[in-house]
Amino acid sequence: MSKQPAIILSSLDYDRIDALLAKEKELSPVHEQLLLEMERATLVEPEAVPANVVTMHSKVRFKLKSSGKEFEKTLCYPQELATTSDGISIFAPVGAALIGLAVGQHIDWPMPGGQLDQVEIVELVDQPERKGEYHR
Repeated sequence: MSKQPAIILSSLDYDRIDALLAKEKELSPVHEQLLLEMERATLVEPEAVPANVVTMHSKVRFKLKSSGKEFEKTLCYPQELATTSDGISIFAPVGAALIGLAVGQHIDWPMPGGQLDQVEIVELVDQPERKGEYHR
């Protein structure tokens, strides 16, 4: 895997994701990779999150290098998938890759089946923190 980009997490997102992971009886490979990302992240208060960084509940346009396809999804918690029409779970392989990246950054990430793909942030369509929503 190539050198991974720096990532930024809000302390609120970190605490909520950490609490969900603590409830898991057994960690999947996606959970373990997400934990590694969380450990290396720079933590900031929600009010200090840069406007170009993917946070929970952000709507993000991203591209997968292997296919060249672009997707637009809202990063959500697993329990919110049923009520988020364009949702992608933080516990899905691509969802875990998105958190903390800034527009223009990319990360090499393990996908189902074990192959690596490159996930690139194309645009941050919406971010709660940009709108002053710090506790969502």
